[in-house]
Amino acid sequence: MRKKITRKEWGHLTLSGLALLFVPLDCLAMSSPYLLSKDEKDIVLGVQTYSFRDRSLDKAIQGMKELGIKSCELWEGHVEPLEFMWKRNSTPEETKFKKDGLAKWRSTVTMDEIKSIRDKINNAGINIQAYNGSFKDNVTDNDLDLIFRIAKNLGTDTLTTSATVAVMKRVDKFAQKYRIKVGMHNHSHVENPNEFATPKSFTEGMKGNSEYIRINLDIGHFTASNYDPVEFIRQNHKKIVCIHIRDRKKNQGPSVPFGEGDTPIKEVLKLIRDNQWSIPANIEYGYDGNDTMIEMKHSVSYCKTNR
Repeated sequence: MRKKITRKEWGHLTLSGLALLFVPLDCLAMSSPYLLSKDEKDIVLGVQTYSFRDRSLDKAIQGMKELGIKSCELWEGHVEPLEFMWKRNSTPEETKFKKDGLAKWRSTVTMDEIKSIRDKINNAGINIQAYNGSFKDNVTDNDLDLIFRIAKNLGTDTLTTSATVAVMKRVDKFAQKYRIKVGMHNHSHVENPNEFATPKSFTEGMKGNSEYIRINLDIGHFTASNYDPVEFIRQNHKKIVCIHIRDRKKNQGPSVPFGEGDTPIKEVLKLIRDNQWSIPANIEYGYDGNDTMIEMKHSVSYCKTNR
């Protein structure tokens, strides 16, 4: 079995995940059209395209169509060239090649190119609910501005990001400028106060910032960190732009197929559904599976059955 490359390896700790999207009415303003059927009870299944990290954007779109997916959270690796994405164990020469290549791409990419990506996805009957981009302490203002412009030209009002606590004040200035909500994504690195992992870290990230700075809760990582995602969502649902659904074991346990871990996926889905909260829920396929489509079909089926 070929080992899957982790999100950490692909994108400087950038995580997004597969997305299953709940879209009640007040979330539709910038992200329409969402077609909600009565039998789905306002639940729209979608993907975070990081789940198709083993294939190109065109093949990811093909996979989404095969799954009947109508909306997605677009991973930066399907916008920025994959050959320039950082990964673990790169040689110094490879690292320099990737860094220089990405810098050149960012300095030359046009918004017409970004709009063509949007049109390609939209023409396949898929809506872009959010764009994922990473913000680290050393991010330049030019790169910050570019990521927000990309999101704007993709037609979404939401960014998800694996950022740091310290960088959020800089991020907030651009969020206000472009009127784009930013959901801070958590991992399970509870030992690092500059990483989003604990309830306190989310509080620190929003402290002193505008209403555009919000939360993108990964319920799997939260469970692995031994926190209760159901109670956290209940208390903070107004601040959450979306959640990521993955199944993990407690006590920093591994990611596993849905239904085999300790993450209360069923309870979370029912909580959001029953309260009709405007919280998209993004499935994240992050474990070592045999085949992307097989694992995706299982994940989608599990959530449909247990919503």
